[in-house]
Amino acid sequence: MIKTLQDKLKNKEISSRELAEEYFRNIEKYDPTLQAFMTVTPERGFETAEEIDKAGVYEGVSGIPMALKDNISVKDIRLTASSRMLEEYISPYDATVVKRLKGGLLMGKTNLDAFAFGASTENSGYMVTKNPWNTKKVAGGSSGGSAAAVASGMAVFALGTDTGGSIRQPAGFCGVVGLKPTYGRSSRYGLAAMGSSLDCPGPITTSVEDAAIVLQLISGVDPMDATSVDIQVPDFRVFESIKGKKAGLPKEFFDPSLVEGLDAGVKEQVLATVKRLQKLGVEIVEVSMPYSVFALPVYYIITPSEISANMTRYDGIRYGHTTLHPEDLLDLYKTSRASFEDEVKRRIFVGNYALSSGYYDAYYNKAMQVRTLIIEEMHKTFEKVDFIVGPTSPTPAFGIGENTDNPVSMYLEDIYTVTANIAGVPAISIPCGLSDGLPVGFQIIAKQFDEKTILDVSFALEQDIAFAKSYTLDLTKL
Repeated sequence: MIKTLQDKLKNKEISSRELAEEYFRNIEKYDPTLQAFMTVTPERGFETAEEIDKAGVYEGVSGIPMALKDNISVKDIRLTASSRMLEEYISPYDATVVKRLKGGLLMGKTNLDAFAFGASTENSGYMVTKNPWNTKKVAGGSSGGSAAAVASGMAVFALGTDTGGSIRQPAGFCGVVGLKPTYGRSSRYGLAAMGSSLDCPGPITTSVEDAAIVLQLISGVDPMDATSVDIQVPDFRVFESIKGKKAGLPKEFFDPSLVEGLDAGVKEQVLATVKRLQKLGVEIVEVSMPYSVFALPVYYIITPSEISANMTRYDGIRYGHTTLHPEDLLDLYKTSRASFEDEVKRRIFVGNYALSSGYYDAYYNKAMQVRTLIIEEMHKTFEKVDFIVGPTSPTPAFGIGENTDNPVSMYLEDIYTVTANIAGVPAISIPCGLSDGLPVGFQIIAKQFDEKTILDVSFALEQDIAFAKSYTLDLTKL
């Protein structure tokens, strides 16, 4: 879609201003129901559109409507991270990924689970984003607002962040494409930190080609982020044949004794997509990744530990909500931090416990040792195959309120996605079909800095599945 719109802009068939007007009308029409946006930015969007039209230079994503997850800094625009703690915070600078999307028309900042802690946007301090396919279902999380905005045509593309599946899972739930780059491929500078060794900003789009275009722009080393990697960025926008490649199908992904709750419809669609790969000339190899079953518990030790460290800055003095007239310093901390949402508090408590004296070796240190084993296992697997395939999530989008009283059930939604974050490798979710009328995500994982392979595979599958043409999202019901 990006390339098509840019061709129309270059040929003067449409202007950036007209595009902005169209997408802001869609926001007015659909967002009261879907609640995808935390902040809508017509003034910024129209201002940029007029600058682009005046210059007449349309490249990259210039003149294209976009949305940004509200944990990504945009200068002079509110950044809440969907938490009451940051209700009135205005960002003083642009994130690096925002600077690299120069000329994009900002439609607004999208809803998420507070500070990106969650898998449904139900942990937002403000509202729950609804799934455009069925408004009684969640849009996923934590980038649920971004996925819903793209799926419903309120933005051409969006950025999300992925710490344990927060781009891929909502993309799978909403029937769009979600790409998590290799850790270090895109800069984290300007993100509200969650898990500093895991966070990755990446695109959510309606097509694989659009994901490649956006990834091309946001990739590259950044002097403001010491964890970004100075490695050559290939041309992701040129797709190559996948005939002759080998795909790994981990048996653990489908073993009911190891993975709980794999929906029958999801399994059926995923295995049907594996057969499509065979038809496209890909050899399917069954592989075993026994350590992958430990990725979820490892993730829920490491991530809360990093969260507990990152959240100390929200103390009522440096950032966020401040209690007026506290009795003393302790009272300032206690009453200011009372504005944290329940899931935020839960993860801080778990992280502090895992890092506490007497438990550090038993929990955090052990989790880091198992993380090393998972990384080594992933490297060995990629010596046998070119990429790994499987489900994005064990179920289609679940009902709003269905898992809110059971944090463990909510955490299990990440069971297929967290391994890529633990290992720092790239992964993508593309829509592959429906189960009970809801989209199913198909996940493709490759070795570090091999986004090219997952994009090539995704593009070939996208042409074969033709999801956008075969399955229609009825927006008239919103």
